Amino acid sequence: MEFKKSQAAFERARKLIPGGVNSPARAFGAVGGYPLFIERAKGAYLFDIDGNQFIDYIGSWGPMILGHAEPRVIEAIVQAAERGTSYGAPTENESRIAELILHAFPSMQRVRLVSSGTEATMSAIRVARGCTGRDKIIKFSGCYHGHSDSLLVSAGSAAATLGVPDSPGVTTGTSNDTIVLNYNDPDSLRNVLHQHGNSIAAVILEPVVGNMGTVIPSQTFLQTLREETLRHGVILIFDEVMTGFRVAYGGAQAILGIDPDMTTLGKIVGGGLPLAAYGGKAEIMDQVMPAGKVYQAGTLSGNPLATAAGAKTLEILRDEPPYEYLESLGSRLADGLQRAAKLHGVTTQMQRVGSMMTLFFNDQPIVDWPTADRSNRALFAKYFWGLIERGVYMPCSQFEALFFSRTHTTEDIDRTIAAAEDIFSSWATSR
Repeated sequence: MEFKKSQAAFERARKLIPGGVNSPARAFGAVGGYPLFIERAKGAYLFDIDGNQFIDYIGSWGPMILGHAEPRVIEAIVQAAERGTSYGAPTENESRIAELILHAFPSMQRVRLVSSGTEATMSAIRVARGCTGRDKIIKFSGCYHGHSDSLLVSAGSAAATLGVPDSPGVTTGTSNDTIVLNYNDPDSLRNVLHQHGNSIAAVILEPVVGNMGTVIPSQTFLQTLREETLRHGVILIFDEVMTGFRVAYGGAQAILGIDPDMTTLGKIVGGGLPLAAYGGKAEIMDQVMPAGKVYQAGTLSGNPLATAAGAKTLEILRDEPPYEYLESLGSRLADGLQRAAKLHGVTTQMQRVGSMMTLFFNDQPIVDWPTADRSNRALFAKYFWGLIERGVYMPCSQFEALFFSRTHTTEDIDRTIAAAEDIFSSWATSR
């Protein structure tokens, strides 16, 4: 394959946009080389500006569960656009999508629409602080909740530590209100809540992690989360921006059997357009202005194009649930990739929930960031580019989950497995 046009487009973009991209994950920094510039997408496939076609396992980092350019979603967007693109006033479609969300997530009694996952998690934390009158929050190393200041922190050497800024521009004062623990460590969580529970407003986590690769919570960890947050009056926030409507119609909480106090949603909920949401129990959400005193606003919140795309997507998922089919494809892909690696002596760990999975180049199961961090990044980069050359577009980081859609076929899955086997076979030959 040739990527000359993408290279030229990237050089042009680098003179205009910091790093040449509008989100760091697109820069291919973890795998090297130039990012591919996409011209169009349809169903399960991406087409770059050089004319190459790829089986897509990014799906816009999760939203495209129905496949790219789903005709009914596109029709809903076009019809909405013909009526105007933004009003700055309420619409019935906002209530329509709110009803769909609340029906899918019984733990939520009220929901507020926003424009991005970052805005949803930032707002949920503000509401939790306003509701409890407490300042501190707990997050888990390796979980990403958007780029608001209090969440861009990393753990220190201790098991439990006050966060330190993970980005220039984030003040020490802001990050000092964030305590960072290791995922799947119930003992540290229990100890911190016992010592500092009366100053902690919320615990926020991805109930199935996607932002250090796919990591699955243990039942003990989940039970401790729910029991201890209730005991200390701490609000439990599930960040389901990635998992909401992806691993199940009702998100990860539906399959894990845990009801959080608040939930954040994004990606699929907007049907590929900029829309996100946060919600929870009525007594919590009624603290938000104008019902309460916690301020949150947005000119484009509930944008008519985004609510049209999101509502149509959720209706299709409700009326034509693809989850059994996605599970069968996921099992086929996961088993095939593992088998191909094992056949040629490549040590990997496959972790999957439904249509969300990661093949880690690691010799042990991944339970938290320290174990994920030991993955072989160089080997992953070789794997990534090997797949690109064979027409398969995977996430460009070892620490991102892959996604697929209901438009993917068993032939797409088998072609992907064959591409991986060809790569691993070439590695074995070159040893």
